[in-house]
Amino acid sequence: MARSVGIKDVARVAGVSVGTVSNVINRPDAVGPDIRARVLSAIDRLGYVRSESARQLRAGRSRIMGLLVLDMGNPFFVDVARGAERAAREAGLGVMVCNSAQSPGEEAEYLSLFAEQRVRGVLLTPADATGRNIAAFRRHGIPFVLVDRVAEGTTECSVSVDDVAGGALAVRHLVEAGHRSIAYVSGPPGFNQVRDRRTGALAALAEAGLGPEALRELPTERLDVAAGRDAGARLLGLADRPTAVFCANDLLALGVLQSLFAAGVSVPGDLALVGYDDIEFAAAAAVPLTSVRQPAAAMGALAAGLLLEETGAGGDPEAHEHRRVVLQPELVVRRSSLSSR
Repeated sequence: MARSVGIKDVARVAGVSVGTVSNVINRPDAVGPDIRARVLSAIDRLGYVRSESARQLRAGRSRIMGLLVLDMGNPFFVDVARGAERAAREAGLGVMVCNSAQSPGEEAEYLSLFAEQRVRGVLLTPADATGRNIAAFRRHGIPFVLVDRVAEGTTECSVSVDDVAGGALAVRHLVEAGHRSIAYVSGPPGFNQVRDRRTGALAALAEAGLGPEALRELPTERLDVAAGRDAGARLLGLADRPTAVFCANDLLALGVLQSLFAAGVSVPGDLALVGYDDIEFAAAAAVPLTSVRQPAAAMGALAAGLLLEETGAGGDPEAHEHRRVVLQPELVVRRSSLSSR
């Protein structure tokens, strides 16, 4: 295996000291033009690439921000990452994007990796409902911001959407269309987002004078299309099938839609359907999907901005105050729910 070219090799070929090469790289104005040209020529001939990780370790500040999300297969988190990356790039930082795949074990491994790499800070959508992974990561002293999750204490910042309001928007829309029996395809119960959307759904039913029995919950182990298909099959097997379905995210809703289509069940004729997130595929589905829109890219950008501020890359860290930013959702009505009872 070929040995990588180091700064000593550049110094030897250019006939200067290692310190001079370092000055050319980091403080070019401190070196005369002739010597600078000689060093740059040696760098070009040898193909030398500066070790950014070594430079960061010496400086004690990384130019990399970590981003750990639940599922990069979900376009919602792709949009979160896009917003975070844009904000980080404007501040001269890069983003290391990792996917916990909704697994607390994988989340713990990636948080350890971030600590080993001494990243500048982390944007995190937690997969571990117990909070143990976050507690362990705090010991490293690396700042982090929670994304799509409200910080329960005052020790971190968070950027989220009011999921209680979002769940209420979805079910209020269905109730106003005349539905009195609604299924909630909810996802893993340990996720705060899933619980909050259910709380909002129940609140909307209560507004209409309906009790909690009007909401039939169908939990799933994951928040993906396959889990939605499984939930759709269970829904079809109910003897007293609800007339409408609210899903905790759009991927679940698309899976439910596939199951209903395969069984010849009409949407929205036989069953109205509402999702959550308003991913790009929602509008492009076979039956365009009504969904509760979350401003995903804005969430990523705001979370990155808070982290940049806290770490001194986007403001005065001494003036930084931890805060919770809660954005408001929006209902986007499409054909999948346009039926009345």
